[in-house]
Amino acid sequence: MAVSSATVSRMCVTVLFVFSAMWGLALSISRYSIPEEMQEGSVVANLATDLGLDVRALVTRKAKLDIIHSKKYLDINKETGELFILEKIDREYICSSKTTSCFLKMDVIFENPIRIFNIELEIMDINDNAPVFRRETMHLDISESTAPGERFSLTNAVDADVGANSIKTYYLSTSKSFTIDIQTGSDGSKYVDLVLNRNLDREEQALHNLILTAVDGGVPARSGTASIIVRVLDINDNAPLFNHKQLYKVPIPENAPNGATIVIVSATDLDEGLNGEIVYSLPAKEDAKHTEMFSIDPRSGVITSKGTIDYEENAAFEIRVQAKDRGLPPRSTQCKVLVEVIDVNDNAPEIVVTSVMATVKEDSFVGTVIASINALDKDGGKNGHVVCTLVGDVPFKLISTYNNYYSVAVDRQLDRESVSQYNVTISAKDEGTPPLSSTTVIKITVSDVNDNPPRFSEPIINVFVKENIPAGALIVRLTASDHDVNDNAQIAYSMLETSNTLPTMININSLTGEIYSMHSFNYEGVKKIQFQVQATDSGVPPLSSNVTVNVFILDENDNSPVILPPYSDPGSVHSENIPYSAERLQRQDCLFDSFYGIICNTTVSRSG
Repeated sequence: MAVSSATVSRMCVTVLFVFSAMWGLALSISRYSIPEEMQEGSVVANLATDLGLDVRALVTRKAKLDIIHSKKYLDINKETGELFILEKIDREYICSSKTTSCFLKMDVIFENPIRIFNIELEIMDINDNAPVFRRETMHLDISESTAPGERFSLTNAVDADVGANSIKTYYLSTSKSFTIDIQTGSDGSKYVDLVLNRNLDREEQALHNLILTAVDGGVPARSGTASIIVRVLDINDNAPLFNHKQLYKVPIPENAPNGATIVIVSATDLDEGLNGEIVYSLPAKEDAKHTEMFSIDPRSGVITSKGTIDYEENAAFEIRVQAKDRGLPPRSTQCKVLVEVIDVNDNAPEIVVTSVMATVKEDSFVGTVIASINALDKDGGKNGHVVCTLVGDVPFKLISTYNNYYSVAVDRQLDRESVSQYNVTISAKDEGTPPLSSTTVIKITVSDVNDNPPRFSEPIINVFVKENIPAGALIVRLTASDHDVNDNAQIAYSMLETSNTLPTMININSLTGEIYSMHSFNYEGVKKIQFQVQATDSGVPPLSSNVTVNVFILDENDNSPVILPPYSDPGSVHSENIPYSAERLQRQDCLFDSFYGIICNTTVSRSG
């Protein structure tokens, strides 16, 4: 039978009207409560009994269950009148986690006559969910200059359960540097902050690995954990992470060629696309030294040298490498590359004379220090360990004091009269392979001390003079020598008087050693004059020596022969006066005898 559209409209309105009219008359509300996650088939209630209906009416009146705004979790057993679980109910699925009460609303509809029973099924929460952190690992970069008491917000854990089954507290693994502070929000949520307990030292500990545990209030309690990685940095934090380490230690010889590969650094970024595309660079420092010496490929991370590396200028380089992604805004991380320059023995030792005595007295004691030197070598290790020695046979020795410092000391007695000056050669050799060496010369002058008295060439000097020499005549010139110098060799001569008459007979020049007669001598009166002359130097104290001088007076024929009475008898030998002019005394030869004195061979000739 065809029905017009107007008729359909009237029927719908009627039905709605009847429905609305009967709603207020037939509305009945029943409430039940069950725990979530009940097994399929579990009985919630007997609706027939609770509604006061005959079980047969469920069939005859075509009873049906309509769950409002949800899937069909329950159904009615029309044979028994029981409301049973058709599918497990997850409270966290059908209700907001912030809702403390969770109801599943449904209608039981009967026909003939139409009657609707409203049923509210409260789903009770059970502790079937453990706390879960939104991030399993939390990375924190904290500067070592951060003051104690500084707080750092952590990602909170969430628990789908409510009430007592929700998160109750947090625990932090044992740490001397960190603790946590738990706060409760207005909605009852727990918030946790990481609190710094003490100053951080990046050199002492660059990474702190902590475990944060969230515990709910269920019985038994459930928990969830998250890792906290605190990285201590000198500068800002970053998102990209270097794959292996935050510090690279690389040895390189100082004679490495320009362009030599130092190390390859590599970092990764968990992001994708531009956010995960990494560009490497060497951030400039204040001195920019490392950027002058090294360069990095922005794509591959290969670090190469671009200058001459000299161990003596820099024994090590600390390079900071930055890995920055291309996100907006970009995030970056840094690592350090510690380049340890390996020394090559390319520097010879240097000898520095720190002090030296220009002169040293010849009577200096053995062990007297006359110079100090310092042996320097810019190389390190054995290449910079220097041993100094003296070259040749010299009366000096080297005494090692400390740290390549040496003293030059007298090793044996000096004698200026033998050697007055030394050119002491000092050699310094390092222990490199091959070893390098250098030398320096110290000029040492030995100064004189008065250790030599004046010396005469002979202990006794014999002088022969005629008896009639005039007053002031030079008798002899005495000369003494002294091996010392200057005042120590300045000699003064003097006579050691043996009688009061000696000064009246002769005199000596104290400066020249010349001895002069004070008057003529008379052989017939004095045949020999003996005295001592002393030569004294001007040293302090002065030294002296003596010489014995024998002055022999030579006879001259200054007396005529005389015949003394009594006269001779006839026939006897007698003398005869001969005129003086008729005789001539001729001295052929004279010599000195210690017993007889002066002995001369003479002949007497008579002129016609």
